[in-house]
Amino acid sequence: QMREKKISPGALIDISSIKELKEIKEEDDFIEIGAAVTFADIVESPVFDGRLYGLKKACKLVGSPQIRNMGTIGGNIVNGSPAADSVPPLLCLNSTLIFRSLKGLREVKLEDYFKYKAQVGIKEDEVLTAIRFRKPGGCLSFAKLGLRKALAISRISMAAMVDLDEEGRIRDIAIASGSLGKYPMRERRVEEYLLGKELNERTIDEGLEVLRKATDERLMGRSTYPYKRRAVESLFREVLRGMIG
Repeated sequence: QMREKKISPGALIDISSIKELKEIKEEDDFIEIGAAVTFADIVESPVFDGRLYGLKKACKLVGSPQIRNMGTIGGNIVNGSPAADSVPPLLCLNSTLIFRSLKGLREVKLEDYFKYKAQVGIKEDEVLTAIRFRKPGGCLSFAKLGLRKALAISRISMAAMVDLDEEGRIRDIAIASGSLGKYPMRERRVEEYLLGKELNERTIDEGLEVLRKATDERLMGRSTYPYKRRAVESLFREVLRGMIG
């Protein structure tokens, strides 16, 4: 942004070496990721194996190794791109952002940060210090479709968190998309439709129809609409098929 003359700051402060911003903490039922934790840190951490693998996968697909070594999860969020890879998995985890300033601490739901950015976005006197979420009961998955594989800025991404009961029915579900709107968002119509249903190929097909209708309303008339309408099908199937027992 500085090279493009979009911003002209009087000074830059490097916060990347502040220890408290680089920690990944597990506290009882919660996980807190420091805002300066890099994508590579998340990929290498055993905390994100198992049920949280979808977040690890999203970070693994960010850019090149050099970008993963330098880029941070906090920067990915605050930059505010609708194509931010780490955001859909964090939306599925119902994450909370923790901001700090001389005035104290402020917490904002990640979903609200994008949806109501003008009202609750980061202030000039604040620093994003951490992202916090409850450990999920279900499993988290992620899929991405770009134009040049790993080096692509994500054209479309999708994440899902699904918790199944003993009979294979969905007792909790969260689905989030990137680049299917003005900002990353939860696909609540699809969640409401699938909740309580058995997860199988038939219900995945039915859920896809609900998703198509929702994205049609958002994207109709845009130049990317035909491409995204077809692409979303494979991503939706990918994030849910892996959950079928």
